[in-house]
Amino acid sequence: MHGKPKGDGWYAALVVETEDRLHAVPDATEAVGVDLGVKTLATFSTGEAVANPKPLGRLLGKLRRLNRSLSRKRKGGKNREKAKIKLSRLHLRIRNVRTDALHKLTTRLATQYGTVAIEDLYVAGMLQNRHLSRALSDCGFGEFRRQLEYKCEMTGARVFVVDRFYPSSKMCSGCGTGQEMPLSQRTFSCACGLVIDRDHNAAMNLWRQALSSQSVERPALTAPRGDVKLVLVKQKRVGLYRNVQTL
Repeated sequence: MHGKPKGDGWYAALVVETEDRLHAVPDATEAVGVDLGVKTLATFSTGEAVANPKPLGRLLGKLRRLNRSLSRKRKGGKNREKAKIKLSRLHLRIRNVRTDALHKLTTRLATQYGTVAIEDLYVAGMLQNRHLSRALSDCGFGEFRRQLEYKCEMTGARVFVVDRFYPSSKMCSGCGTGQEMPLSQRTFSCACGLVIDRDHNAAMNLWRQALSSQSVERPALTAPRGDVKLVLVKQKRVGLYRNVQTL
């Protein structure tokens, strides 16, 4: 047992030994594609959308007020220590809300689906966009993938990480035709007649890539033009390893 200070309190962590598999996958043949976003935290290939709590965005005004209040306090004074505690508590609340949402989402995916397909997002590069960096940081995409991988290892589910250059948002999930899709365009409309939400369309394409890698569907129907690398995260008792396949 060890303790670590958080905010103005102490939290104890207990370490216990348990079996490797904490949960059982209901159906190993069930697969789902998951597209992550800012407005909606996750969109499944089934059409379901998981709301983004956006804790930093909702509490940003209060965070700024507490920062200004702290800067006005005299160094070494009691009021400054009180202001520091209030600010620390708010930071802890923002972190807890974000972590709770990610844990609920990743636990559900790891326990309900035998295969989960996600995109290999270049988070560091995305954060260089000054217009979206705060909103992207508020989502916790890197933490999402970390939690999903270790939880799927525990349940026996598989995680397919599709190459970041795969045009999941720019390709029609119905006929495979590609087109340009600016970020402001939230609906994908194809000449084949398919009209679908942008994120749902991307999740469908990720799902099809996972299925094609398992030979459930013909790769010719799912692969975009050109070579696409698909990173397959397989689970072993000793840990995780990646096997890169080219479709």
